[in-house]
Amino acid sequence: MKKILSLLAVGLALMPGLAAASWWSNDWKFRKEITFDLAATGADIAAGVGDVPVLLRLSTANFSYFADTKPDGSDFRLIGEDDKTPIKYHVEKFDPQLQIAYIWVRLPKIAGSKQGKAYLYYGNADAPSGGDAPGTYDADQILALHFGGNGLPEDATGYHNNASAATATAVPASFAGGGVSTGAGRSIKVGPSPSLAMTGSKGYTASAWAKIDSAQPNSVLVAVNEGAQSFTLGLNGTKPYAQVGATTVTGTTDVAVGEWHFIATTAVGGQLFLYVDGVEVGQSKAVVPDLNGVVTIGADATGARAFTGEIDEVGLTKAPRSAEWIKAMARGGIDSSFIAYGADGQKESSGGSYFVTIAKNLTADGWFVIGLCFFMLICAIIVMVMKAVLLGSVEKGNAAFRKVYAEATDVTGIDNSSDAAFTSSTLRELYDIGTIELYKRVPRHAPAGTRISEPMLEAIRASMDAAQARLQQKLSARMVLLTIAISGGPFLGLLGTVIGVMITFAAIAASGDVNVNAIAPGTAAALAATVAGLLVAIPCLFGYNWLNTRIKSITTENRVFTDEVITRIAEQLS
Repeated sequence: MKKILSLLAVGLALMPGLAAASWWSNDWKFRKEITFDLAATGADIAAGVGDVPVLLRLSTANFSYFADTKPDGSDFRLIGEDDKTPIKYHVEKFDPQLQIAYIWVRLPKIAGSKQGKAYLYYGNADAPSGGDAPGTYDADQILALHFGGNGLPEDATGYHNNASAATATAVPASFAGGGVSTGAGRSIKVGPSPSLAMTGSKGYTASAWAKIDSAQPNSVLVAVNEGAQSFTLGLNGTKPYAQVGATTVTGTTDVAVGEWHFIATTAVGGQLFLYVDGVEVGQSKAVVPDLNGVVTIGADATGARAFTGEIDEVGLTKAPRSAEWIKAMARGGIDSSFIAYGADGQKESSGGSYFVTIAKNLTADGWFVIGLCFFMLICAIIVMVMKAVLLGSVEKGNAAFRKVYAEATDVTGIDNSSDAAFTSSTLRELYDIGTIELYKRVPRHAPAGTRISEPMLEAIRASMDAAQARLQQKLSARMVLLTIAISGGPFLGLLGTVIGVMITFAAIAASGDVNVNAIAPGTAAALAATVAGLLVAIPCLFGYNWLNTRIKSITTENRVFTDEVITRIAEQLS
């Protein structure tokens, strides 16, 4: 019993710790689970992929706590599936008034056709900015333009290949935050820069999100020009095309006017590949030259062949991107089955456990009832432990005395002197009373043949029965405390709950704040009183039944032994 109580105590002590174990940091109040699905039902990427910058779009449809984050969203943190490893990310736009946010996340490595998870933490007013724009991209990404700031567009990678000139029109609400509108005489130039160098033997990739406003022949989205050599991604009317050196690949499908599409091209290993929305739409053999020129967005190097429409999220890498990488980039840029947003989870920052929330919302009367319940529980535990020790000692002593009594041939053959083995034996106490009463009526050294009368036997039995009653009272002493705890604990807890709920609803009525966040904490705290009452009653019920069974067994043994002693006296002296 003692071991069971110890295990229960340890379990209750560990429960708050277990609730907190899965929380990355208790300084953050909220967490949202985000799932990246590469299976056929999601991005449908059979091969593994990782280190892809994918876009998280937060809105009222999937995010409930814009008011609980810092005004610029700088308290966001992305943590890996193990809930320990930080993931690189940066916030492109956070607007708590419009309740939208765009967060670029460096996708953790996920095996093919599998699911990966990450946790978005937020809700820490004291947190420093955790965004790392350069860290969101790998070392091969040499250009990433979001177009969301003021002035010349800035490169988000660590190479800082910012725009050197820009005549394009800024669009505040574009594909992901800000974008640009290009057309005749409106384009952007980047470079030259040593970090824009690309090697033909290694390969390279260009990409952009584009929306056609007016289809133009041979228009340019992104072009890298160095002398006579060039690498171009564009649209011929509504058909995408890619060109490297003297080779051009035109897509087999049309791109709808007025819709956003992810268009990318990769030149590698003597091949030129063209992709639309992550799907390959054309390829051709090509000579892939080394390039280190000026990057032009929205037109060619001369300003001609202008693209009329919106452009956003332009990327350039000095290494070829795989088809899986491009598909993940495309699927990660739109709201799709690739990225699933879980429910918003809340946790109190100071305690890391729901028990802390309950404790904070307990009223004074609730604390009083819970304190009274646990006082009753402590008293009951003390009674149960003391009673268990006593009964164990009695049972041990009775077993030892019964063995000696069974071996004695004479009713008075057991020495009345004290024996340590029989100190707690109720049978020895009954035997002593029986022999004392016998010697009162028949002297210890009475002549042989002395007889005892029937009234004397009844008198001895009466004395032993009275001793039995006193022993039973002694064994059952303070057991009433357990019955009080069993019957009174739940009612006392229920009283605390009813009062707590009454106070909660009265406070809500007074404040006029009727919502689940106002009702739930107070109600949960009120129910804690009932839990406390049950925590008193349940162990006391088990302990009472266990102890009472042992008391009944000892009482029965006492009664049987009394009959045995009277019978032996009658046989030897009647």
